[in-house]
Amino acid sequence: MVKLNYVKKKGCRFTEMGKLLWAFIIGGGICVLGQLMMDIFKLTPAHTTCTFVVIGAILGGFGLYEPLIKFAGAGASVPISSFGNSLVKGALLEAEQVGVIGILTGIFKITSAGISSAIIFAFIAALIFKPKG
Repeated sequence: MVKLNYVKKKGCRFTEMGKLLWAFIIGGGICVLGQLMMDIFKLTPAHTTCTFVVIGAILGGFGLYEPLIKFAGAGASVPISSFGNSLVKGALLEAEQVGVIGILTGIFKITSAGISSAIIFAFIAALIFKPKG
C-alpha cells in the first residue's frame, strides 16, 4: 500500500520493477538488433557501432530519442546510440546560444567527459596489456 501511494504521489507510470523490465527489454532489443546486423548483414563491430551512433543522432535530431530515454531509462541511455543523441543535443543547444560555431563546439561540450575517459582508459589498458599491431 505504501508503494502504491508513492507511485501516485510522484506520478510514476510504472512501478520500479516495471521500469527495470522495460529498460531490460529496450536495451536488450537494441543489442539484439546490433547482433542481427552483424550476423545477417555481415557488418563488422565498427560498422555496427557507427550505425548505432548515426541512428541515435538522427532520432535525437528529430526529438524521438528523449522520449525513449524517459520510457526505458538506462535501457536507452547506456547503449552507444545514446552517444549520437548526446552529440546532436549538444550541437543544437550550443547552436541556439552561440550560432553556427556552436554546432562544432557543442558536440564536445556534453560528450567531452566520455571521450576523455575513453582515451585515458585505452591508454592505461595499452600500458598494462600487450597491444596487437
